[in-house]
Amino acid sequence: MKIAIGCDHGGYPLKETVIKVLEDQKHTILDCGTDSTQSVDFPDFAYVAAQKVANHEADRAILICGSGVGMCIAANKVKGIYACVCHDAYSARQAVEHDNLNVLCLGARIIGPALAEELVKQFLGATFMTGTRHEARLQKVIAFENAHFK
Repeated sequence: MKIAIGCDHGGYPLKETVIKVLEDQKHTILDCGTDSTQSVDFPDFAYVAAQKVANHEADRAILICGSGVGMCIAANKVKGIYACVCHDAYSARQAVEHDNLNVLCLGARIIGPALAEELVKQFLGATFMTGTRHEARLQKVIAFENAHFK
């Protein structure tokens, strides 16, 4: 899979852990920045990575900031993006299977490297459950999105 990864200064310390997991699993990495702990604005990096998914340049994205929340809010402003903060393995997998999550948001000041590794594996190892009641629910979300956003 092609995975876009982005972070702000708060997420930068965890970014290398996530990149190693992606490399170990032989994914193609699209690094959308940042590249240091120097203060930056999270939306700048969230939008770049989310757009790569929305434009089908990446299959999924992983965004990291201090809490995961800011990245999640920004990414969800991009049409076609379904981003969620996940800090437990069940949510990281279930959100893909039931809700078609395509952007995983992590909080580097909340979780450690071992948990981040597990969340990335769960997120990337899951697939959306087509042909189920979950697909009908997703279609309602998509219809609303199409009716209200360009």
